[in-house]
Amino acid sequence: MKTTASTWRQPRKWAPYLFVSPFFLLFGAFGLFPLVFSIYLSLHSWDPAAGLAAMEWVGFENYLYALQSDDWLRAALYNTFWLALVSGLPQHLVGMPLAYFLHTAFGRWRNAVVGIYFLPFITSSVAISLVFSTLFSKDFGVVNAVLSSLKDAPLLGNWMPASNIDWAQPQYTKWMISFVVFWRYVGWNVVLYLSAIQTIPKDVLEAAVMDGANSWQKFVHVVLPLLKPMAFFAVTLTIIGNLQLFEEPFILTGGTGGIDQAGKTAAMHMYSVAFTDGDFGTASAIAWLLFMLIAAATWLNNRLLGQRD
Repeated sequence: MKTTASTWRQPRKWAPYLFVSPFFLLFGAFGLFPLVFSIYLSLHSWDPAAGLAAMEWVGFENYLYALQSDDWLRAALYNTFWLALVSGLPQHLVGMPLAYFLHTAFGRWRNAVVGIYFLPFITSSVAISLVFSTLFSKDFGVVNAVLSSLKDAPLLGNWMPASNIDWAQPQYTKWMISFVVFWRYVGWNVVLYLSAIQTIPKDVLEAAVMDGANSWQKFVHVVLPLLKPMAFFAVTLTIIGNLQLFEEPFILTGGTGGIDQAGKTAAMHMYSVAFTDGDFGTASAIAWLLFMLIAAATWLNNRLLGQRD
């Protein structure tokens, strides 16, 4: 039997699709299907133990319940926005000047120093949270030990607490979580801003020096305006990440959100509704409401920092 050229051409035509098919199969099974199913689930009341046949259509009742009757969700959203602002804003206020300082001060040692700042970002968030839960221990934590040692300092003594701080109390919980989140992600933003600074033409900075600008003036009047595109990208990532905070507050509060739910975020509340209360329909509705909030915050950031023609 003769083999023609067209016979060989057919397998070669479909070969590229065959090679990329594993990605689409995995994405469809573990990405697209859960996404579509969560939308479907948010419109139903369902007890997972009773099987798929127990699904009952309720329309938008889950959304209405989450918006109107779920007081814990409102408290969790307040905590989420509080943590996003207090831990997110300093990441950029510190990250920009720190990146410029590293760019100008360390020379050939710059990459090593940046690697140290970047290390917390690639470290397991669970390990970081466990370490900081020990550091913030009331009786044996290093943080309280340092604060106690500063009581006799001439200028700082009056600002130090009289006794060890119980960081599990509601008035301190969010500050503790914010510090851990800031500490972990500030290095990531430093790397982003440093990469943008390194693309600035040297001629621009040299022209500023020739015009009599000092280091601070170069940073404010030359570097900052040129960092706007990177600032938009970095702030967008911060918004998306901080509005989905889960691991750090979950570990630091023992999975409960702390006393009076002071450290409970929207993602933690969604997890609790699904896996503690068994209400997967409402949990899916909360997930999509959180998605809409993130989309709105991202749109607002685009209006403030996005590129203009």
